[in-house]
Amino acid sequence: MRIFNFVLLFLICLVLVIFSIENAEITTVQIIQGVEFQAPLSVELIIAMGLGAMLSLIFSLWSRMQRMLLLREKNRQVRQKERRIEELEQNIERYKGEQEEKLPLLLEGKSLNKAGESMEMQKEKT
Repeated sequence: MRIFNFVLLFLICLVLVIFSIENAEITTVQIIQGVEFQAPLSVELIIAMGLGAMLSLIFSLWSRMQRMLLLREKNRQVRQKERRIEELEQNIERYKGEQEEKLPLLLEGKSLNKAGESMEMQKEKT
C-alpha cells in the first residue's frame, strides 16, 4: 500500500509540474477592490484547487462530526430504553411473585365464601 501511495503522489506531482510549465503566463487576480496580485496562471489554479480541497475536507469533517453526535444521541436513547425495559421486566417478576403469594389466600377466601353460602342456604331452608 505504501508503494501505491508513493506512485500516486509521484504522478500527481508530475502532473502539477507539467501543468505549471504549460501555464506559466502571468495573470492578475483581483480579490476585492484595491487588492490584487500578479502570479503565474498555474500557481493561481493550484491555489484555487488547494482551497477547494481544503473546503471539501472541512465539510467532510463537519458532516462526520454531525453523524457522530447523532449516533451518540441515538445510543443514549437506546441505553435509556433498555434500562426501562429491565425495570419493567423486574416489575413483572415482582408482580408475578405477589400474585403467587396471594393466590392461596384468594383460593382460601373462595372456599370460605362457598362454605358461607352453603350455610346461608341451609339456614334459608330451615
